[in-house]
Amino acid sequence: MIKKIIFAILAIIISSWAYFAYTVFVPCKNFTPQTVEIIKGQGVNEISANLKKQKIIHNSFIFKIYLWLLKSEGKIKAGIYNFEKPLNIKELSSLLITGIKQKNEVEIKIIEGWNINDIANYLDNQNIVSKNDFIISAQNSDYTINLEGYLFPDTYKIFKNASADDIIEKMKNNFDKKLTEKMRTDIKEQNKIIHEIITMASIIEKEVGSENDMKIVSGVFWNRIKNGQPLQSCATIGYVLGENKKQYSFKDTRITSPYNTYLNAGLPPGPICNSGLQAIKAAIYPQFTDYNYFLSKPNGETVFSKTYAEHNLNKSKYLP
Repeated sequence: MIKKIIFAILAIIISSWAYFAYTVFVPCKNFTPQTVEIIKGQGVNEISANLKKQKIIHNSFIFKIYLWLLKSEGKIKAGIYNFEKPLNIKELSSLLITGIKQKNEVEIKIIEGWNINDIANYLDNQNIVSKNDFIISAQNSDYTINLEGYLFPDTYKIFKNASADDIIEKMKNNFDKKLTEKMRTDIKEQNKIIHEIITMASIIEKEVGSENDMKIVSGVFWNRIKNGQPLQSCATIGYVLGENKKQYSFKDTRITSPYNTYLNAGLPPGPICNSGLQAIKAAIYPQFTDYNYFLSKPNGETVFSKTYAEHNLNKSKYLP
């Protein structure tokens, strides 16, 4: 009787080990080539369940046991993995732990202050999507004007075969995350709407570079709106002309456009670029001072003045 029990136990151990070995060393038979994204923060339970669901592995439990034996449950690297051929659990684990991904993703860097055309040109030059496709997608939206101002500048990892819509969706989602609930509440309490803030932020982004200067310029511009004065932002003239100049002529400031803040009081119809978080915060939380005017020296330094006479003196002193 004891011999039978021992034999049965040995048979169970051997068969269990055989099944374990089979599962670890034999790739999934139902495999199909596909791309899998492992998101940062995902646990081994969720990862193993997804891999089984997508038919990358036979058995999620054996996969977790194998990782446990390796003491590597928390060592899986997040990222995008392109599986072109079936892998067994041993090969798959090594791949996921080392984080060596197939070259199916690219990194793009969208710069603060770029407008839709700038982004479209960049993506076209990188052979990711065509300029025309991106512009069409960015303008086909439910926003007031188009997506100008709502494509958050950041570094993104995207699939090589990503469409213009895919990239735009990623950037829009990032924008929504960056604009926190507190920021949204503070905007509402100021009796403003998000579109006004993003429009102001885009002008600030193009006018000055430092966080402190942005806050002060924000105060100057909001005061001008409050007093019914035109913003007289050279950045908006540059947007209308599609050309950046050190100084714009009087003729430039007379160009007919709703975006010309020399001829039209208040904010333009929409943003002139896609601003970063620093400029957005400056638009929401301005620093009000006695300054009424400012200019940027050739080295980028901002010079503020309280009176128009002082401003003209600074122009003759610092601008060629």
